[in-house]
Amino acid sequence: MNKLAALPVAIGFRCEVCGSMVDIATPMAWRCPRATSSDRHHVLALVQRSVEVEDTGEQNPFLAFRTHLAWDSFAGAHGMLPAARRALIDELDDLVAAVAGIGFVRTPCSRSDALSVELGFSESGGVWVKDETHNVAGSHKARHLVSSMLHLVTLERLGRLTERHPMAIASCGNAALAAATLAAAVSWPISVYVPPSAHPAVLERLAGLGATVVTCPRIADDPPGDPCVHRFREALRHGAIPFAVQGPENGWCLDSGRTIGWELASQEFDRVYVQTGGGAFVACVGAGLREAGSPASVHAVQTEGCAPLQRAWAAAATRGGHSSAAQRWKELMWPWEHTPQSAADGILDDETYDGLGAFESMTRSGGAPVVAAEADVLRANELSVAHTSIEASHTGTAGLAGLLTARSQIGADERVAVIFSGVRR
Repeated sequence: MNKLAALPVAIGFRCEVCGSMVDIATPMAWRCPRATSSDRHHVLALVQRSVEVEDTGEQNPFLAFRTHLAWDSFAGAHGMLPAARRALIDELDDLVAAVAGIGFVRTPCSRSDALSVELGFSESGGVWVKDETHNVAGSHKARHLVSSMLHLVTLERLGRLTERHPMAIASCGNAALAAATLAAAVSWPISVYVPPSAHPAVLERLAGLGATVVTCPRIADDPPGDPCVHRFREALRHGAIPFAVQGPENGWCLDSGRTIGWELASQEFDRVYVQTGGGAFVACVGAGLREAGSPASVHAVQTEGCAPLQRAWAAAATRGGHSSAAQRWKELMWPWEHTPQSAADGILDDETYDGLGAFESMTRSGGAPVVAAEADVLRANELSVAHTSIEASHTGTAGLAGLLTARSQIGADERVAVIFSGVRR
């Protein structure tokens, strides 16, 4: 077993904003019970107790860390025995592999000697790259959705869910592909809400997976924010299941995404730079690192063409501090007023929906957000092509772009991790 700190076991949820409690056994508790269609400024955070670490060393991270997943606690609370819980993960993995050509595996994280030299690090420091591009659907996104899928299938097996309402997700690429892949694996209907700018290759793949694709242009009388999210929320009001990678819409996405942080924590890092759009990625990586006892500082990376998190971070510094941001979420986070633009188009979310989780990841680790210059977004991808064999998109190398922007503030002996997530199309 890997040497990690005691990892948590979930016993319930608590809303970070209003304090509402939700028992871990509650079926389909996607959102805070006090969240409304006009007020999504609520998010469920796990309430946990720490126990002795159990990492079985298996390649499937959901088996290796199974006992620390909130889903495992949920299934156990409904009487599903440990052997049945393991079997369900194995079964889902086989179904996903049949669709995606690969099941869930731990992703490699190794020092890039070429990048380390290029960026002026010493032999004791350097740049480590964790490669999520060979994960299911080519990014980290599917990891976030595993707990939600296991949750739904568990309810079906227990006879607690007898009708398959369609799933719904708003996404321009990676999350959409991940969601459609998992939905196709279990033959669950799904609608994907995409912008008009969605890449043709993504649309073709979504159609091949059987997803219903809904293109969402900006409409003049829409409220501020992403029109894909507006149409997604309309679908939820008509009974759709939020198969989303946004904590305020589905708190369960913040469960299985932590496996990335737990894997990273098996190595020692001083800093970790994480591409940040909606914020669930950095929230989960930070939570996983923190829970596993890693001292690494976490840095959320956005681009200068869309940086609502940095704006909120700066505002919080003058309005009571970062650690109490939950009480002022509405004041600190609002949709980006300008047209979002960057080559890293997968992180151009109008809002950092999981901004509270991103704040917690950074404040508790001593990190801070980074706004990558667009020139660094382009250079990062060029460097990945020149110095690695990983075929990542500009979105996928955005963490490296943040490192480039912040390089002058980092010591040559520091060990820095970036995550390449999102394949080049």
